[in-house]
Amino acid sequence: MRGKPFLTLFLTLGFALAFSVSSPSFAGGDSMMHSSFTKASDLRLALNSLLREHVFLAATATDAALGGRNTEFQAAAGALDANSVDLSKVIGSVYGPDAEKAFLPLWRKHIGFFVDYTVGTSTKDKAKQEKAVSDLVQYTKDFGAFMHSASPALPANAVADLVKTHVLTLKAVVDAQAAKNWAQADSDIRTAASHMQMIADPLAEAIINQFPNKFAAK
Repeated sequence: MRGKPFLTLFLTLGFALAFSVSSPSFAGGDSMMHSSFTKASDLRLALNSLLREHVFLAATATDAALGGRNTEFQAAAGALDANSVDLSKVIGSVYGPDAEKAFLPLWRKHIGFFVDYTVGTSTKDKAKQEKAVSDLVQYTKDFGAFMHSASPALPANAVADLVKTHVLTLKAVVDAQAAKNWAQADSDIRTAASHMQMIADPLAEAIINQFPNKFAAK
């Protein structure tokens, strides 16, 4: 019976985070509240919220997949992809539509590799697991190079290392879920979600410094 409460918990957390970014009442419906925020803080909030939501939804999807609950998996996978689209729009709002179009398939790519790893874990296919891990490691380098090309102040290797930690923390979640060690899985999810700030904050800072005119105080 773990699957349904687990799904509900993380979808609720994910949608709450999404609401914090998109809700007019939070982001600017009230002029007094809105005056206390700047475009820079809005960017940091959006990146942190969406990246943490990514972890929660990914964990929900892998849990459902490992449990053979296809309907729940499809729902979580759909929400996860919507999160990817939202994240690409944040990137596009800064770097332009070409960057948005390039970012989305690149971001989706590592999700596909996690699907491969989850399937390999579920079927005990060591070769598939190893291939997925190898693909994910290469992906971190590709993502680092992409972000460095967009923001030269972001060192490609540093970005790759941060994304590698993201990959490893999510891998730990899948391994714990496969072992039905729910306490460990929940702990690993919290660790993975917390780590996303290590990606979101430097990315936001680099963007703000790169485009100071776009992020002047309101």
